[in-house]
Amino acid sequence: MSADDADRHENAGQDVIAVDADDTEQELVNRLDAHTGDGIRHRAFTCLVFDEEGRILLAQRSPDKRLWDTHWDGTVASHPVEGQSQVDATIQRLEEELGVTPDQYGEVELTDRFEYKRYYENAGVEWEVCAVLQVTLTDTTLDPDEEEIAGLLWADYDHLHEHPEWYRQLRLCPWFKIAMRRDFDAK
Repeated sequence: MSADDADRHENAGQDVIAVDADDTEQELVNRLDAHTGDGIRHRAFTCLVFDEEGRILLAQRSPDKRLWDTHWDGTVASHPVEGQSQVDATIQRLEEELGVTPDQYGEVELTDRFEYKRYYENAGVEWEVCAVLQVTLTDTTLDPDEEEIAGLLWADYDHLHEHPEWYRQLRLCPWFKIAMRRDFDAK
């Protein structure tokens, strides 16, 4: 990692957990190094947030994000830190990104895990073993962090899956498209 990269990217000094294909922890690696060049396989998660009507909350990533800026995500996605469970990391990110607290939902359910690798323009790569978690909000009050989220949209989940071509203008994040497809394939 160059000093210039560290100056430009707020999270460049952070570590992520490198893992094997079975999500077994290997070592800590620099977050920026894990997302540049050919990347380093590492642990990640995405949380799909629903309301009681079965709609999914889509969150548009901030234009300040280095990878997949302004793309729409199946709500929140990040990396757990060393010693942190996927569930605990999800609870933390829901509050940090959306202002959603545990009293607004029931159980955080781990529903899937998959590996993927995708390059983004000339900016970097995601090579992750991604856990998929789901929550259903009983209270949909949100207080999004504008440094993380540029926009929010509730969408009918079944409709989004059945007619992705109608949502093309949203530019969905690749990990969300995979998670959604696998979720419906499992049903």
